[in-house]
Amino acid sequence: MSDTLDSDLYQRTKALLEPGEIELVGLIVHTNLTSDQDLEMHELTVDMNEIIADHTHKGETYIYAGNDDTDFASNQFHGLTVDDEEFVWECQQLLREGTFDLVFYYEATADHEEIIDAVEELGHTVTAVP
Repeated sequence: MSDTLDSDLYQRTKALLEPGEIELVGLIVHTNLTSDQDLEMHELTVDMNEIIADHTHKGETYIYAGNDDTDFASNQFHGLTVDDEEFVWECQQLLREGTFDLVFYYEATADHEEIIDAVEELGHTVTAVP
């Protein structure tokens, strides 16, 4: 990926984390997954749900795809708690130069460094967004 696209994606991700109701941090997972690798993309999203849920200590979570919500974009997902549908994370899967980058953001109270380490252990390059 070119430095310009990488910088642009970083800046856009950082803008998503601007102060709101809750303080957020994020990360960009750079993959080699192409648009015909739907199953692998789904598996990575499930893995990320588990990693982020483990390090936010919010309990059991599920992935909400927003298929029934006109405010959702395609390739946008939420991790929500099973008990009360509390926000845990949001993800956008972005196709850039033929492969996907996954942008995740979640509450700053999560163990950000441990999440990054766990994702890198899966074999992916990660850009942290404070």
